[in-house]
Amino acid sequence: MTLLLKLAMRGERVRSAVWILTVVMLGAGLVSYIQGYFTTPEALRTYARVISTNPILLGLGGPVAEPSVGAMAAWRSGGLLFLLTAWMTLTIVIRHTRAEEESGRQELMLSGVIGRAAPLTAALTTAAVTALLAGAFTSAMLIAVGMEAAGSLAYGAAITAAGWVFAAVGAVVSQLVRTARTATTLGLLVLGVSYVLRYAGDASGVSLLTWASPLGWSHLVRAYAADRWWVLIVSLVATGLLLVLAYGLSARRDLDSGLLPERPGPATGPYLKGPFSLAWRLQRGMLAKWAVGVTAAAALFAGLSSVAPRLAQQPGLVLDAFIQRYGGPSGDPVDAYLWIIVLLLAYTVALYPVLAMLRLHQEEYSGHAEVLLSTAVGRLRWAAAHLVLGALGTAALLALGGFVTGLVYTLSMDEPAVGRMLLAALEHVPAAWLVGAAAAFAVTVLPRVSVALSWTVWGVVVVVGDLLGPLIGLWGWSRIEPFHYTPNTVSGEPFSITPPVVILALTALLTTAALIRLRDRDLG
Repeated sequence: MTLLLKLAMRGERVRSAVWILTVVMLGAGLVSYIQGYFTTPEALRTYARVISTNPILLGLGGPVAEPSVGAMAAWRSGGLLFLLTAWMTLTIVIRHTRAEEESGRQELMLSGVIGRAAPLTAALTTAAVTALLAGAFTSAMLIAVGMEAAGSLAYGAAITAAGWVFAAVGAVVSQLVRTARTATTLGLLVLGVSYVLRYAGDASGVSLLTWASPLGWSHLVRAYAADRWWVLIVSLVATGLLLVLAYGLSARRDLDSGLLPERPGPATGPYLKGPFSLAWRLQRGMLAKWAVGVTAAAALFAGLSSVAPRLAQQPGLVLDAFIQRYGGPSGDPVDAYLWIIVLLLAYTVALYPVLAMLRLHQEEYSGHAEVLLSTAVGRLRWAAAHLVLGALGTAALLALGGFVTGLVYTLSMDEPAVGRMLLAALEHVPAAWLVGAAAAFAVTVLPRVSVALSWTVWGVVVVVGDLLGPLIGLWGWSRIEPFHYTPNTVSGEPFSITPPVVILALTALLTTAALIRLRDRDLG
């Protein structure tokens, strides 16, 4: 057990450190944002009144218990810190249980003097410690920047509680299905449903829905206001019950199997004409899920566009920093907000080509590519299929996001906007392609560290970008990422052909270098 725990801790030391650092930086950055742009008590009270009268805003972060810096920063996060910690622990448990079992490594370890429950216990302990560190460091950082100690400790405890609950959820889903991919999908589905329940409960005022959500329990602590520590008992009890269930299910199933029956495939395999049809079959499921997510996010945030004029008209309220920054030549807060939506979609969709390129890496290291390339299919055709479909999928997702944003805005505000929002979204395609090209370069040139490097590239682009960068004080760093050079045509900036041409040239250079390296090196 001790050796397994050390192995799991060693495997997570870098990945979990990045997760924890992200949570802590966001917590401190949100406090800095509220302190910097809502400098008077009257501004905070006005902002709190605007939130309390809008159901969509209430759904984002719940009701504001009091107009203090701490409470407003906790609301501003919209539960993001709870969500990130839950996602982190969920994936940790699945990675060190179901994924290890699927790879065959766990069977080798269990052939020694190791108990059947030891791998699950090691994974859960690793996840629990990681969540505890995320909550503790966040509390310490908030206290260090001047926040109330009691509220900071309550907030950190709520972060840890969310992580513990979903570590237990990960343990349960790992026993139900046979593959790590299916377990991750099922776990993220539970996380998504939990968020939707919490959002619906806070937006509608039906507290029963919030209480039905594991993420809602962390919100109900009401840090920096009521500091209801007793709510955490619900999270602890739920975690304990889920752990009992997980260990019980683990004892009842066979190794390398799940309790839920697998659906048999068709009697005849799919007719594949070549590497492009195979790449499409491998990527279509991911593309469909992304399309649903982009549509939902675009519709939700476009529905909030009616709030921007109200924020601008509130006396004594300091305008949102992003509206000030992105008002553009028009100076219209609605145009600024619509541009923020486009940027949010662009930074998010930029992850899609990264995942498409990592699928190429997965095919290579699983041995599937070697089997495929033993036929008449060449390496360049195989890689080009994934590159092309990743690029087309990225463009399609951005077009979908822009179209939905424009359509919802048109229907809610009775002002045509589909055309300009579609074009604004498509302007970001070259920048998203460049992020994908960097991932392709990592997969082919530096395959051993390609997963970490690809995620790091996307993470750096997002962190220093024009959305998150100003929030955590990284003003000016956005010049190193490609989305910064896309003109704000929504707010009236003229379009320039030079930035996309330069970005496309860099994309072509990275892609060409990646293909040349793939042609010359050994697979695996």
